[in-house]
Amino acid sequence: MLDLTGKAAIVTGAGSVGPGWGNGKATAVLLARQGAAVFCIDNNPEAVAETVGLIAEEGGRAIAHTADVTDSEAVKAAFDAAVAAFGRLDILVNNVGGSAPGSAESMTEAVWDRQFDINLRSVFLGCKHAMPHLRAQKTAAIVNIASIAALRMSGDRPHIAYSASKMGVIGLSKSVAMDQAKHGVRCNTVIPGLMHTPLVENRLLRQLGANDAASLIAKRDAQVPTGKMGTGWDVAHAVLFLASDEAAYITGTEIIVDGGISAMMPGAGA
Repeated sequence: MLDLTGKAAIVTGAGSVGPGWGNGKATAVLLARQGAAVFCIDNNPEAVAETVGLIAEEGGRAIAHTADVTDSEAVKAAFDAAVAAFGRLDILVNNVGGSAPGSAESMTEAVWDRQFDINLRSVFLGCKHAMPHLRAQKTAAIVNIASIAALRMSGDRPHIAYSASKMGVIGLSKSVAMDQAKHGVRCNTVIPGLMHTPLVENRLLRQLGANDAASLIAKRDAQVPTGKMGTGWDVAHAVLFLASDEAAYITGTEIIVDGGISAMMPGAGA
């Protein structure tokens, strides 16, 4: 089950912003554990080298590559390098993303544009440059990472560009899925909810002005019906399933990984 032996994968955002397991880092390691050769891309060379080192320690095969995935030429060069190294491409995981708070009134146009570059353009470029290589296989899979912020909005802290761009990822995935359905390339989306990844301590703590990590984590845990945020491994296991041959009849859809938060009635307690 979920055997990826002989397959080659690209994971973008495969590093981590701090100690622990981010979505991309966990995904890259899990795919390698299941037998895939993994080409790990990140804009932080030290972070992606750490991920590749962990895979190597476990006897897996991985290559680290530093690139800006909002740059078309850099993405094409990276993907060509992956195929040159592994001889094929079967799986693409578009994992790069980031949020910036702001409403239609308060957000600057520069922040809006940058949010769409990071969250949506990166996915578009990944699909664009991977497609010729993916279609060369009998079956292939793309998994794009969106966010629960595309489906439910905060009443007191808007993220207009993040929500809009991540909703765009969902629409892009469906479009790619329908376009490529007859060519053996599936495309699906994983939608994480509140996750306890290194992002919490390394970015959200400062962004939210929280007093300490423990209180922020407790507050976020309390919002989830299951009582706990998810982890990068929860996202990684959803990605693994959608990338595997066991999901061969699944395309153009989403798996929500959120502990039930999107199903909860507004104002209901956890």
